[in-house]
This record gives sequence, C-alpha cells and structure tokens, in this order.
Amino acid sequence: GVETPKVAALAAVEVVNPDMPCTIDAAALVQMNRRNQIKGCIIDGPLALDNALSEEAARHKGIVSEVAGHAEVLLVPDIEAGNIFAKGIVYLTKNRTAGLVLGAKVPIVLTSRADTAETKLLSIASAVALAAYKSA
Repeated sequence: GVETPKVAALAAVEVVNPDMPCTIDAAALVQMNRRNQIKGCIIDGPLALDNALSEEAARHKGIVSEVAGHAEVLLVPDIEAGNIFAKGIVYLTKNRTAGLVLGAKVPIVLTSRADTAETKLLSIASAVALAAYKSA
C-alpha cells in the first residue's frame, strides 16, 4: 500500500465557488487535513480531474500542490459523479473490474446489475482475499 496517499477532492473547477457546494466541501476537507482532523493522507482540492492526474495540466493552470498531478485517491463529490466516473473507466478502458466497499469491518461486495459474471466473481474473490489478509 501507499503509506501516505495523496487524495484529490474532485470538483469541476479548482477554486472555491459558493454556488458549487462540492468546492466548499473540498476546501473543508483540506483544512481538516491540515489540522490533523483527517490523518494518514494528504488532501488537496478542489481539483478538477485533469489537475489531479496531470502535472502538466496543473502547472498550466498555476496550481502548486503535492497532490496535483500525483493523486493516488480520487474523491468524487457525490454518488452520481462517482457512478458516472466508475462506469466511464470500466467501459472506456475495457479492463477487468471488481466492486468493493472498503472501510467497514469486512469488505462489502458491490456490483451493478449490468456487470458480467466475471466481474461478480472477481468482486467476491477480491473480498475474500482482502478479508483473509486482514484477519491474518
């Protein structure tokens, strides 16, 4: 794993905009991280996706950040954005996937009705492997 993951709190823009609540949420998370209310990671945001993933895009927009261009975790603003983002990755990259929810006592399998049998099997296998690893 990554000892101190770099977390990008995603939004459509890189600046706090009172008319875009997710930018306010991102800024609050950054401040909480700086005050050690959220530990074990480095959070920056709001960051647009291009800035989170591309150092060049961040540099072009004048963003100076440990996270910009180096994000290891992409935090989406809500379930709708997350669903669109995840399905976009699945279908555009055509990679094998598994759906898990982490952070509970045990991994939770989360699949879509449209998932293939292989994806469902990979999700179950990943959950079992992670649970076994945690209990070892």
